[in-house]
Amino acid sequence: SETGFNWLALDDLADELDEAVDAPEAADAAEASGDGLTEEPWAPEDAEPAPYTYEEVYSVPLDESLPPEFREALAAGEEAPPPPSEPATTPERKRPVVPGVDDYDPLQMEDRVVIKLLFDQVVQQPHVEDAWYRWKKLQREGSRLELWRVLADEPELNRETIYKEAATLYGFKTIEVAPPDVKQFIEAVRSHFDKEQWVRLERLTVLPIGKIKSGEGKAVRWIVATHDPLRPEVGRLLRDLQLGHYEVRYASESAIRELIEKVRLSKNEFLERVAEDDNAYDLGMSYESEEVQLVDEDALEAEISRSKLINLFEAMLVEAVRRGVSDVHIFPNDQRQVEIHFRLDGDLECWHVESRIHPEAFLAVVKDNSINVDRFEREAAQDGFIQRHVDGTLIRFRVSVLPIASAVQEIRSESIVIRVLDDRKVIADLAKLGLQTRALEKFTQAINQPYGMVILTGPTGSGKTTTLYAALQQVVSPRRNVLTVEDPVEYILPGVRQIKLNRKLDLEGALRSILRHDPDVVMVGEMRDRQTAELAIKLANTGHLTFSTLHTNDAPSAVSRLYKMGVEPFLISYAINLVVAQRLIKKLCPKCKQPDENPEALMMEQLGFKAKDLKNNTLFTAGEDPNCPVCRGVGYKGRRAITETLPFSKEIRRLILASSEMIDEETLRQAAVKEGMLTLQDSARSIVLNGETSVREMMHVVFSDV
Repeated sequence: SETGFNWLALDDLADELDEAVDAPEAADAAEASGDGLTEEPWAPEDAEPAPYTYEEVYSVPLDESLPPEFREALAAGEEAPPPPSEPATTPERKRPVVPGVDDYDPLQMEDRVVIKLLFDQVVQQPHVEDAWYRWKKLQREGSRLELWRVLADEPELNRETIYKEAATLYGFKTIEVAPPDVKQFIEAVRSHFDKEQWVRLERLTVLPIGKIKSGEGKAVRWIVATHDPLRPEVGRLLRDLQLGHYEVRYASESAIRELIEKVRLSKNEFLERVAEDDNAYDLGMSYESEEVQLVDEDALEAEISRSKLINLFEAMLVEAVRRGVSDVHIFPNDQRQVEIHFRLDGDLECWHVESRIHPEAFLAVVKDNSINVDRFEREAAQDGFIQRHVDGTLIRFRVSVLPIASAVQEIRSESIVIRVLDDRKVIADLAKLGLQTRALEKFTQAINQPYGMVILTGPTGSGKTTTLYAALQQVVSPRRNVLTVEDPVEYILPGVRQIKLNRKLDLEGALRSILRHDPDVVMVGEMRDRQTAELAIKLANTGHLTFSTLHTNDAPSAVSRLYKMGVEPFLISYAINLVVAQRLIKKLCPKCKQPDENPEALMMEQLGFKAKDLKNNTLFTAGEDPNCPVCRGVGYKGRRAITETLPFSKEIRRLILASSEMIDEETLRQAAVKEGMLTLQDSARSIVLNGETSVREMMHVVFSDV
C-alpha cells in the first residue's frame, strides 16, 4: 500500500508461480537437461482476477470531489483508474521520459520473473518502473530482451540475485562451485573439447563441472554450470558439444568467471614450454666475471632465435590479456636481468624476472615481433604495434620503446612498454561506469543534446577515453555520421569512422577537414592548444555534438584552462554542455575486506567526514589474506569511476560571460555545489561510506585540503 502496487493481485500470481516451481516435469528444465522431453512449456491457466474495490487497490478512500459519473463507474466494479494524486507516502522518483511509450502500469505486468522478484521483495516498484521504461525503449529499437534482464542491469540491484531467482523459478537447481575439486575435473576433461569449443564455453560463462550416474547401469550425465541457464545460446552450444545426457545448473557469475580465470592461468602452453628446459643460456660471457665485454651481433642473433625466448615473449602477451592487464613494462635491471611488470588496477606488480639471458636478447625479440620497430635502432624512441589471437579474440598491442641509462655500461638499455588494447573492454552501457546517480543523469542528458560539447578532464589513466567511448556507443546510429580524431586510435568501435593521423595529416588539419565531411557527432581525442580548442568549439557551435578531453585537476579548472588558451568566454559559455572531472578508484576485495575499527581522526577530518557519517556507517580497509582466491592478497579487485560533474546551467554561463580578465574557479565551484554538484571529494566519501573502498585509497586518489 505504501507504493500503490496491487499486492493482492500479485499474491494470486505468486501462488501460481509457486505451483510452477513445484511442478515435477517442467518442460523448460527438461529441455535444458538434455532428456529430450517434448511436452509444451508449463504456463498458468488464465483466470479472471477477483474484483477489488478502489480502496483495496490503492489503500486510499475514493475522493468525493470526483465527477459523479467517475465515482459511479468505480462503484460498479469497472476498471479502477489511478487516484487523482499518489499517496503522500509514495517516494518521489524522477522517471525517464521516453516519447511514444505508454505509461508504466504494474497491473499489466506479464514477466513472471519480475512478479516473483516483487513478491519476494527482492526488488521494489521504483526499480521495476525505471527498468520498464528502458525495456520499452529497447523494444522500439527491435530488441527482444526480457524485462527481468533489463532490471538486472539496474545499478542499485544485485545482478546475481536476480539471475538466481530467474533460474530457480524455471526449475534449475543451484550448485556451489568448489574451485579445487572442480578445477581438477576441468583439467581432466580438457582434452574432451577443442580450443574453439573452450572459447565458446568461456564466452557464455558455461563450464562442465562434473559427471553423475543416473542410476545403476544407466548412462553418465554431465553437470554443466552457468549463471544464465535460460539463454537459448546455452542449449545450442551444449547440443553442438554432443555431450549426450546433461543437466544445467545455476552458479553465480562471479564464481564461474573466477573458475575460468584459474583454469586459464593454469594452462599457458608458452609458459609450460619455458619451464621444460632449465639450462642456462650462454652468450660467451660470464655474469660473475669481473671482466666485462660486449655481446657481438652474431651471438645476439643466435640467441634471439632460441625458441625459449619466443615462448617467454608469447607467454607474456597471453598472460597479460587473461589477467586484464592494461600495460606491460619490460626493462633490464642493474643485475643484468630482465624484469617484466604488469600494471593491474593502476598498480605495477612484478610478473617475471629472467636471469638466464642477456637483456638485449629479449628486448630484441620484442622489437623483432613489433611492426614499425627497428631492432638495430637503440638510440631513438620508437612506436610500433603487435597483433595476436588470444583465446579466439584478436588483441592489439601498442609498443613504445625508449632508450634509458644504465649503471652497467656493457648493456645498451631500453625500456619497452606495451599497452594491451582489448576491444572486449569497451563499455557500452553507461550504468556500468560506476557513475553516481546525479552524475549519470546529467551525463546522459548532455550526450542526448543535438549539439554542444562534453568535456572529460583528468590525469592520464583516469578512464577518460573509456567514458567517452561509452558515450559514443549511446549516440552511434546508422542515421548519424560519427567521426573521431585520436592519436593514437586505441579501440575500434563499430559504426564509427575513426580518423587515423599521420605525418601528412595532423590533428589541426583533420579537424578542418571534418567540417567538410558532413559530421553529426565528433570526438576530439585531446584539446592540446588554442587552435585545436577553437576548432573543437567551432564544431560544437555549428550544430555538432562534440566530445573531447583536457588535462586539469577538476571541472572548474577546465573552464579556466580554455580561457588561458585564448578561447573567448562567450564561446566557452555557449559551446559547452557539461564538464566531467574523473578519477579511477580501486574497489576493496569483497571477499577479504576487513572493518576499519580505528580510523585516524585527523585524517578523517581532513577528508571531510562528519561524526554522524562515521557513527551510522561501517568503514572497511583492505584485507591481507595471501590465499584470497579473488585478489590474491592485494586487498583490492577492480576499479570504478568517481566524478565531479559540472553542467552548464544559466547561472554558470552567466558567471563565465561576466569574467573579464580571469575565470574565477572558486566562484564557479561554489555556484555548481549550490546547484547540487558533488565534488571529487564528495564522490569518494560516498564510495567509502558505502564500503566499496578504503580511506587510504581515497587519500591516494583525491586531493584533500589540509
